[in-house]
Amino acid sequence: MKYHNRKIVLDGIRFDSAKEARRWTELKLLERAGEISNLQRQVKFEVIPKCGKERSVTYIADFVYQEKGNTVVEDVKGVRTKEYILKRKLMNWVHDIQIKEI
Repeated sequence: MKYHNRKIVLDGIRFDSAKEARRWTELKLLERAGEISNLQRQVKFEVIPKCGKERSVTYIADFVYQEKGNTVVEDVKGVRTKEYILKRKLMNWVHDIQIKEI
């Protein structure tokens, strides 16, 4: 149990925390209302490519969707680990994407 979060199953989907499951419910309502579109979860972005025998480094976004013609990348955060902060900076530098933290 990482950071005291309990895995939650909602609508047959497994979430890392109750907070993430609640946000999914909110986003689904926004999508049904036409406020957002193309809602996806657990979207993988490469932030450092594979080098020799080393594996690539990836960031997995909790949610990605379209809002008013813009792509929004969201991460539901309880704890901002050093690894997350580094990957957040890499997402900005490599992909010019600012992660929206919830």
